[in-house]
Amino acid sequence: MTALSILDLIMIGEGKTLGDSINEALQYARRAEAAGFSRYWVAEHHNMPGIGSAATTIIMSHLAAGTSTIHIGSGGIMLPNHAPLIVAEQFATLETLYPGRIDLGVGRAPGSDRDTVLAIRGQNPTSREFSEDVKALTDYLADNGVQPARGIPGKHETPVWILGSGLYGARLAAQLGLPFAFASHFAPRYLLEALSVYREHFRPSAQLAAPYVMAGVCVFAAETQHEAEYIASSHQQWVANLHSGRPGLLPKPVEGYMNNLAHSQRMRLDQELACSVTGTRDVVRRWLQEFTQITGADELMIDSRIYDPEARCKSFDIAAETVLNM
Repeated sequence: MTALSILDLIMIGEGKTLGDSINEALQYARRAEAAGFSRYWVAEHHNMPGIGSAATTIIMSHLAAGTSTIHIGSGGIMLPNHAPLIVAEQFATLETLYPGRIDLGVGRAPGSDRDTVLAIRGQNPTSREFSEDVKALTDYLADNGVQPARGIPGKHETPVWILGSGLYGARLAAQLGLPFAFASHFAPRYLLEALSVYREHFRPSAQLAAPYVMAGVCVFAAETQHEAEYIASSHQQWVANLHSGRPGLLPKPVEGYMNNLAHSQRMRLDQELACSVTGTRDVVRRWLQEFTQITGADELMIDSRIYDPEARCKSFDIAAETVLNM
């Protein structure tokens, strides 16, 4: 059976506050737990209007405290922004607080623009190799004595995931024997090639005996096609605004948004959101079944930036009904 996850950027909607969005995230996590989702991921982004997930580990702790069984993960920590020791200490602490429920997804993208990167890392940041940072991170969590410094004493069973949108992450995850999450929900171009590279070159590790793939998808599900297209328009507007140099809060939904776009804008949105489905139960079921068959994904990670909390929860419920019963 294919597992299900949710990715949350803690989007701040028009007319809402960060506090509103964090409270809504807890509502979503509880609904996902009840529906049978395996994991709830929180992204790391900085200086991006409308995204409230900058303090990723703090939000993770809040969500874990408010739920009982669902795994809470970072989707992901942008490792070049942090010293591996600090990340290991934070996640070892989370794992101690919520045993067996914390996942550590790491990526190498900056998670923001150049000015913000300089603000985070300093004016003369030391260049670091991502693969070496991942190795150091796993050493600290294992408390194996390889690194000159030591993290929180004791071995911490925190699963590490490699997140990527290209072939580099696929190769690294395969080399290290770690699970691989592909960001096809916004960067679908290399999906199949990356998964092939990962599976072909995978080396078993202490964490993982066989390849494990998670693929990102956008799902906007509702009782009618019209309603599904309506709730999807918030996500579509936000992405289009970002590409137009006008990032902002998550817009309220509007009628017929995609039909009113210029041809070039619609083409770009269609390309970026190619791994998306918008529709009723039957439409969503057929699309997710086909996507899973094509990719062989062990797990699907859903990114659905829907303005209305109840509509978003309903969309999650429909996705769970269709996937977990496949």
